[in-house]
Amino acid sequence: MTSSKTATKGFPTSAGVWLGLGLGGFFDGIVLHQILQWHHMLTSAGYPADSVETLKVNTFWDGMFHASTYIFVAIGLAVLWRAARRPHLPWSGKMLAGSMLMGFGIFNVVEGIVNHHILQIHHVNETVPANQWIYWDGGFLLWGAAMLIGGRLLLNAGKRDTAAPPSS
Repeated sequence: MTSSKTATKGFPTSAGVWLGLGLGGFFDGIVLHQILQWHHMLTSAGYPADSVETLKVNTFWDGMFHASTYIFVAIGLAVLWRAARRPHLPWSGKMLAGSMLMGFGIFNVVEGIVNHHILQIHHVNETVPANQWIYWDGGFLLWGAAMLIGGRLLLNAGKRDTAAPPSS
């Protein structure tokens, strides 16, 4: 027979990170690609959104991008569901919010470094003069780093909240 201590599990941080990765991607794709139309997946890789043909290419790759972010959310939900169905210690809402913020920040940092700086397939705001793109790309990285750090702090605060013995 297992003790209640060995049967309990901690908060599934990876679930929140996967959810944050997916939601970060959805924010980027919906807000920056579709609503503001600042860029699409390949607008700086020889497919500027200035013709129907290049917009078709970008729309396809925007869709592939959204499909991957959808998979991230599905993984996060599966991990969270699996963990929630087992006996566990109380979770703080700060832990979920913090881990999701971490995932969103990781998305911004990785996507910003890879797509904006290394591959240069697009930049955050291509509606401004090209000599200003670096400022938008840098701001995107700083925003991601701030979310990652803030999320970690929030996650740690939630862990402290749940680890504290109940007051009498």
